Amino acid sequence: MTTRRHTLKMLALAVAVGALPFQQANAAGNAKPKVALVMKSLANEFFRTMEDGAKAHQKQNAAKYDLVANGIKDETDTAGQIKIVEQMIAQRVDAIVIAPADSKALVPAMKNAVDKGILVVNIDNQFDAGALKEKSLSIPFVGPDNRAGAKLVGMHLAKQLKTGDKVGIIEGVSTTFNAQQRTLGFQDAMKAAGMNVVAVQSGQWEIEKGNTVASAMLREYPDLKALLSGNDNMALGAVAAVKSSGKADKVKIIGYDNISAIKPMLSSGRVIATADQYAAKQAVFGIETALKAITEKTPQQSLPTQVQTPVDLVTK
Repeated sequence: MTTRRHTLKMLALAVAVGALPFQQANAAGNAKPKVALVMKSLANEFFRTMEDGAKAHQKQNAAKYDLVANGIKDETDTAGQIKIVEQMIAQRVDAIVIAPADSKALVPAMKNAVDKGILVVNIDNQFDAGALKEKSLSIPFVGPDNRAGAKLVGMHLAKQLKTGDKVGIIEGVSTTFNAQQRTLGFQDAMKAAGMNVVAVQSGQWEIEKGNTVASAMLREYPDLKALLSGNDNMALGAVAAVKSSGKADKVKIIGYDNISAIKPMLSSGRVIATADQYAAKQAVFGIETALKAITEKTPQQSLPTQVQTPVDLVTK
């Protein structure tokens, strides 16, 4: 009878522990924290660099946490990213560090994660403030000031233009906060310098679509003097478009991200500037924020709303 009572007590304890959020179980010291890194398209070199940086950090801190890294097939695969988040919730990770494909559409999934006791940290593309408020959700954004970074690159470009010159902006995915902020930063710089922004069109963060948009702008505005690209992938597409149009020496191009593929373009002058927001450290900043919260048992609602990281101008 004593043995049977002991067995029943152990079963009850197991059920009770199983009912606790995984974060709480790990806080009791039962296992290393498991952090899920959920990125956008791994076809984009920026996110491959981000993943490499995160994996290197985990390897250096293998005793402190485990890492699961995932990315989607392309920049607009919002449904695919939501599915990844759901899988991470099912795996009962302790924290999700996410670069959302859409600033609003991912918020309900993050609410579900937080309700399950999982810490959520936002990197790269900031969640929409209104969407978070609607869900009574507070998620810290760990990342650079995209508007300030874009303005920095835009001001460098403006020094090589004349007042009144026509310029076009190739925007990222228009529903994303970072795309919107970079466009605003470019517009801030162009307005301050007296330039004429004649077009703003989305290149979906991708080389091919950036090329299509740039080509269309060059046809519509034969006297266009510059293309301001929301990321380096689209800048690469713009370079090809300018070359095809025979205007390689007449249209200046800027990008954003400082991926390795842009470096030869900077050296040759085909791209005159980009912004470095330190891709290899982007996820690491978010992971360290999450680990600190887990160690200190800080609840989601008590996390800082923003942790600003550096962004710098890169030229030839």
